[in-house]
Amino acid sequence: MEFAVSTDDTAPNGAIPSQIPNIEVEPATEPTIAHPLPRVLAVANQKGGVGKTTTTVNLGAALAEMGLRVLLIDLDPQGNASTGLGIENRGLERSMYHVMLHDEPLENVVEPTDVMNLFVAPASLDLAGAEIELVPAFSREQRLKRAIDSVIDDYDYVLIDCPPSLGLLTVNGLSAAREVLVPIQCEYYALEGLGQLLRNVDLVKRNLNPQLDLSTILCVMYDARTKLSDQVVGEVREHFGEKVLRSVIPRTVRLSEAPSFGQPITTFDSSSRGALAYRDAAKEVHRAAT
Repeated sequence: MEFAVSTDDTAPNGAIPSQIPNIEVEPATEPTIAHPLPRVLAVANQKGGVGKTTTTVNLGAALAEMGLRVLLIDLDPQGNASTGLGIENRGLERSMYHVMLHDEPLENVVEPTDVMNLFVAPASLDLAGAEIELVPAFSREQRLKRAIDSVIDDYDYVLIDCPPSLGLLTVNGLSAAREVLVPIQCEYYALEGLGQLLRNVDLVKRNLNPQLDLSTILCVMYDARTKLSDQVVGEVREHFGEKVLRSVIPRTVRLSEAPSFGQPITTFDSSSRGALAYRDAAKEVHRAAT
């Protein structure tokens, strides 16, 4: 798949350009793939600050609210998905670092959360050094897959919060997953770097994980007051078709506040626009499994 991104951001007087960066991508010709339970999804985007962890936490909570057993694996050394679910990631005796580097069984790391049916395998700061420590490790790209295989029968969904980079941790996430979910923010540089992510997904699919499918794209940080948000959503739908969820996630203060209270938006402010949007997105995601 050839995917080119133009990043000409020249605009007079610093104004927001009327067009988002042009992208050229071959139309998707692959048939829609069925995704029966249990499902393993890597939530990935190499850009930081695009709502990746917010999506992982809140989509997981919304699926759990539907009565589905969900395991959230925090593979990001910053550990924001862990703290966003009320798990203190400092001083953990066992974390994803021990799973990745010391063959600790994943079931020994999993912690319950305050949300029924939602569990988390937390990250610790030690995970920051895992990229280097994994380099000489045997079967270094498949360590997470083996760990998940040992517990997969206990869950309906496994969501992997990948780091905002394309290193060995993300490769492990893509190798372990059966699907990739990409959150795309409704902003001018939304598509910058997406081509490289898609190329890496294709490399992992060809060399490590033939079953990997980029199944889901979710537009986040949508601002109904701007034409730019509509332009981004329209452009993404034009190129990725049915892979793009109909639900869009609004940019709201409540969504930004929830992590500091260690809660997903579905419990922090159950009736807010963000909570309703993530519930709608969860229903769409689960529809592909039925």
